[in-house]
Amino acid sequence: MILKICGITNQLDADAAIAAGATAIGFNFYPQSPRYIAPQSAARIATPGVRRVGVFVNEPPPSITEIANVAALDVAQLHGDETPGQYPPGIAVWKAIRVSPDFDFSHWDEHAAEALLLDGPAAELYGGAGRTFDWSLGHNTRHRIIVAGGLDASNVARAISLARPWGVDSCSRIECSPGIKDHMKMIDFLHAAKAALGA
Repeated sequence: MILKICGITNQLDADAAIAAGATAIGFNFYPQSPRYIAPQSAARIATPGVRRVGVFVNEPPPSITEIANVAALDVAQLHGDETPGQYPPGIAVWKAIRVSPDFDFSHWDEHAAEALLLDGPAAELYGGAGRTFDWSLGHNTRHRIIVAGGLDASNVARAISLARPWGVDSCSRIECSPGIKDHMKMIDFLHAAKAALGA
């Protein structure tokens, strides 16, 4: 199972996340994000034994490939308006989608992504807004799913119970400020997720 901490900007937070059981670390390469990190800075953050995920919004595939090489990424997490034909080659893709009550998963059946990252509504914003959605809707797709949006220690067990996802992802609810993690909240989230999984 994927236990992802997103929006990592420094080595101390990465170390604490990995020590607490994170299996994936996310770096945000969207320049307008308050959690933006330069690819060269991400490259200097060591993450032994976990998947390195880059968050992108409408980035051209050649640019994603270049950043992936610089930052040693394993996954490109795409939050923009990308179609399957615009997925970057040679790297796993997690396609982020916003879930509303009337969401139609059949639109995504032919998408060749390793996983769909299900996020809450964010109005006109790209990326997440720390809002939850109806996790039971995750049963409506044949894809692997990763649940994101408003997750912390207080609700991750319920999200796992309802969605039965391949992974969970937390960011804003476990921060002191954008890009700076609250280590106790982060550790509590990861421990609660592992307990819900019986890990």
